[in-house]
Amino acid sequence: MDIDLQPGQLLARGVCRHLRSYGFASIEEFVPERGKRVDVIALGPKGEIWIVECKSSREDFQTDSKWEGYLEWCDRYFWAVDTNFPTDLLPEGTGLIIADPYDAEIIRMAPEDKLAAARRKKITHKFAMDAARRLHRFRDPKLVPLPDEM
Repeated sequence: MDIDLQPGQLLARGVCRHLRSYGFASIEEFVPERGKRVDVIALGPKGEIWIVECKSSREDFQTDSKWEGYLEWCDRYFWAVDTNFPTDLLPEGTGLIIADPYDAEIIRMAPEDKLAAARRKKITHKFAMDAARRLHRFRDPKLVPLPDEM
């Protein structure tokens, strides 16, 4: 099963498993708005929203120029990397998670920058809709996506 997953997707799986232990529900490869795709978005038990970008190598990190645009969509922002990643490359003022395909550990908590109420409502609604659509497609694989789901 792991053969089909890319290194970053394996890290995301471990991150999602770990966040679940804190009561978070997670979605991988989430699009908060057109042109942006975060590796993991997590909705916490008190409505908090965390975004985690999973980087599998130095090159993967250095070619990511969109990450700062994700800050406006979450309360806390984290990087997830494996134990071999050179963590000194990661920007200060962001969280750090060390992960593998099976679990993760928060090494440095990200600073909190609370979302505005309207933005929180919008992203929480989109999270719920995306999760429900993914579950529906899982249960009905031949379902044809509607234009707004593409």
